[in-house]
Amino acid sequence: MSGARPLTVVVVDDSLTTRALIAAALRRDPRVKIVGTAGTPFEARDLIVRLNPDVLTLDFEMPSMNGLQFLEKIMRLRPMPVVMVSGHLSSHRGLVEQSLRMGAAEWYSKTTTANGEDPFAGLGDAIVRAAAMKRQAPVTVDTDAASRTASKIGTVVGIGASTGGVEALTDVLGHFPVACPPTVIVQHMPRQFSESFARRLDRIVKPEVRLAEEGDVLKSGTVYVASGGERHLRVRCGVRPGEYVCQLVAAPPVNGHRPSVDELFYSLATTVGKNAVGVILTGMECDGAQGLLAMRHAGASTIGQDRASSVIYGMPRAAYELGAVETQLPLSAIGAAILNLCERRSLETYP
Repeated sequence: MSGARPLTVVVVDDSLTTRALIAAALRRDPRVKIVGTAGTPFEARDLIVRLNPDVLTLDFEMPSMNGLQFLEKIMRLRPMPVVMVSGHLSSHRGLVEQSLRMGAAEWYSKTTTANGEDPFAGLGDAIVRAAAMKRQAPVTVDTDAASRTASKIGTVVGIGASTGGVEALTDVLGHFPVACPPTVIVQHMPRQFSESFARRLDRIVKPEVRLAEEGDVLKSGTVYVASGGERHLRVRCGVRPGEYVCQLVAAPPVNGHRPSVDELFYSLATTVGKNAVGVILTGMECDGAQGLLAMRHAGASTIGQDRASSVIYGMPRAAYELGAVETQLPLSAIGAAILNLCERRSLETYP
């Protein structure tokens, strides 16, 4: 690795002593650089999001969430090279195989050798090997189970927009990956334009975009757009625990609109609560402000588009002045901020 920058590493181990020993060993290796250490998966979550390390070393045995549970979350939400570290490799053969199938690059034993050799003397080599495997896709053990887990604990995104929203939504969704969080959208527009709008988005962004239908189960990788004119779009609980479903409701207009952003946001506040992210974009008047406030009171994260980037700073302004907006951002930063919030909230929840 002569001339190359060192690999950045975050070390996760519940033992302060072990973290210190690993740090001491890796400081002697010019190929790697420790940028953070964590004693719990929750501390690690924040470091991963903030530091974006090249490699993670992960202790198998930790309080509140074991290494395999955290590994599953990492590989589903933010795939990266992971070296599993254990003190009892011989008794964990089955777990070794399982972790490798789940996407771990290496499993390293930290047992001290008989001659007193530093137990972490070879950890740098394992980290370098793990980094070299960065682009290899993990093998999913049970794709149906993974899909059920994502549906059960994943974050739901709700977005409301009006005048200027077509371009704004294109920008926001342009940041979304194929496997984006399930997203429901109310964009004020006549019914005859809704279908062509959804088709256009579906062609130019990575996730699937379609008009919401009654009974649609929200799934990762899919964006659901409310059809204009006739019915409100709400989100209700599904048949299975943690499952959310689109509900189309024939009711009078709210704030002069059908579908109404307020109707969507109120339903997310009631049904999804803290596992939701609400976003209000450019638009006239005040639709969505009260619903976004309800979402914030329910524990959801909320984002509002700022004045400078809004075509019409009406809906975002009403929400902001009401105290419904937790974070106000320019349009160009909103897509990435949504994904960041979803990742944080998903890592907070574990089986």
